[in-house]
Amino acid sequence: MAITPQNILRTTVGLIVAAAILFLVWYFSSVVIYILVSAVLAIMGRPLVNWIVQRRIGRFAVPRWAAASLTIVIMLAVFLSVMSLFIPLIFNKINEFAHLDFPTVLASVEEPISHAQAYLQRMFALPETHFSLTDTIVDTLKQFINYNTINNTFTSIIGTALSALIAIFSIAFITFFFLKEDGLFYAMVKAMFPERLQQNVTRALDSITYLLSRYFTGILTESLILMVVISIAMILFGMKTDNALLIGFVMGIMNVIPYAGPLMGGILSAFIGIVTPIPEMSAIQTVMIICCSLFCIKGFDDFVLQPTIYSERVKAHPLEIFLVILIAGYMAGILGMLLAIPSYTVLRVLAKEFFSEFSLVQKLTQNI
Repeated sequence: MAITPQNILRTTVGLIVAAAILFLVWYFSSVVIYILVSAVLAIMGRPLVNWIVQRRIGRFAVPRWAAASLTIVIMLAVFLSVMSLFIPLIFNKINEFAHLDFPTVLASVEEPISHAQAYLQRMFALPETHFSLTDTIVDTLKQFINYNTINNTFTSIIGTALSALIAIFSIAFITFFFLKEDGLFYAMVKAMFPERLQQNVTRALDSITYLLSRYFTGILTESLILMVVISIAMILFGMKTDNALLIGFVMGIMNVIPYAGPLMGGILSAFIGIVTPIPEMSAIQTVMIICCSLFCIKGFDDFVLQPTIYSERVKAHPLEIFLVILIAGYMAGILGMLLAIPSYTVLRVLAKEFFSEFSLVQKLTQNI
């Protein structure tokens, strides 16, 4: 691209507009997330709406608003059915933690703790009478898990539930209109751009819809597969069904967060195994079974499922995806890692449509 005053002005204006859009997206992030989630749900629900509209009751066709309403009801029913299965398990486990006797739990893992303490004493030359790893772990856990912590957790859960209800209502309301008026989302986005850019915006929206649909359906499928496989594996090893389902649910949900999520889910699953070990097994044996099972299953996921979802489905190089997630995690923590791939996908598509003359953009978007 030749360096001319017109091109410099065009690039500068483009960067300013992009920066303004990114600032507005960040400032109204909650609303933007509601709209994007609604758009994805509308994409998933549109085939069902079209199928219902094509049905006839006698001589009467089903109006689109009724088909959209029925689709929303079906989605909510599926979501509430899943939540009704796992929410009691979560609250029961929180109640168990509230009445947990930490010395008794640690007694079941006393031997490996003793070995760990001896190793630390040898490595750091710690006096035996001044250091007790067991007492340190007990004191640390008591600071995090006590009556006040549990009470605060319940309070936080209630606040989160209220926020979730607002989010569910908002998303359902927006999704209804996206389903009822096909093309409404496109019209909303295109209204923010001048007429001469309408074709570029339409192509960008088509690409974004296609790539994000592939990504979200893929990550949902991956999480469901992990949830089922891990739960079945735990049941086959003799774990109680409720604990097995809870570990599967935790790993399935945490798997949505790239890289860091499975590690956090694995730590929580191991703690569940220590608190409620498999019948006729010690806590250490239970933790070993959980860790080995999760390691093998996650190995299959990392080498078979995730390359397809994180790389091929958004048409980006695996190293590129890893660096994007790493940068997003450094900038915005867990939320940044969660939104890294969808956000990067949107930015790549927009860059291809509006800044395709740059060689870096051509290199990053050549597979889209």
